[in-house]
Amino acid sequence: MPKPALPRRYEPKKVSGFDAQTFLDSAGVSRKVVEYPKKATIFSQGDTAHHVMYIQQGAVKLSVVNSTGREAVVAVLKVGDFFGEGCLAAQPIRMGSATSTGPTTLLVIDKDEMIRVLHTEHEFSDRFIAHMLSRNIRVEEDLIDQLFNSTEKRLARALLLLARYGKKDEPQKILPRVSQETLAEMIGTTRSRVNLFMNKFKKLGFIDNKDGLEINSSLLSVVLHD
Repeated sequence: MPKPALPRRYEPKKVSGFDAQTFLDSAGVSRKVVEYPKKATIFSQGDTAHHVMYIQQGAVKLSVVNSTGREAVVAVLKVGDFFGEGCLAAQPIRMGSATSTGPTTLLVIDKDEMIRVLHTEHEFSDRFIAHMLSRNIRVEEDLIDQLFNSTEKRLARALLLLARYGKKDEPQKILPRVSQETLAEMIGTTRSRVNLFMNKFKKLGFIDNKDGLEINSSLLSVVLHD
């Protein structure tokens, strides 16, 4: 008499990694897509905070202005980054401004919807927490950089970060043109000092600016040199 067939064991599908973009496109998240031209104001310091943004295309500059009108660039964010998440921690107003550095497409997600998704979708929640931890580490590194490193090292590090060296994905060796004013704001120096070191880096073969801004891995030697 033949033995009864055993029930087929369920084998879960293996997923190589969670794709936040695919999730945002397909999970029914209440959101809207907004396109901005270059140098457009996404939100201003002091605006009411109601939304979280996710960069689909382009790049965004975050900056703050002090009481005397001096501006400092906090970060330049790229595709796959979130920003505006302060509203999730009951931040009523924007503590800084966000500006597109080129043609940019954003997913704008309502604060309440974002909170709901974080509570119900664990993979997305894990991705978002990892993003926040990475941002906090970056802020600490930036502070240490400002306190202890020379202007030359700070500029080299800023260029390497813009090119995403050290990230899991492939580094972006050729960047869209970044103004020396923006670089100066990012590292806390003057445009003339940035121009001085950019010319030095070019002469040494660390960068090239014929077609956009090309960053060579040899620029790491400036950051690593004591």
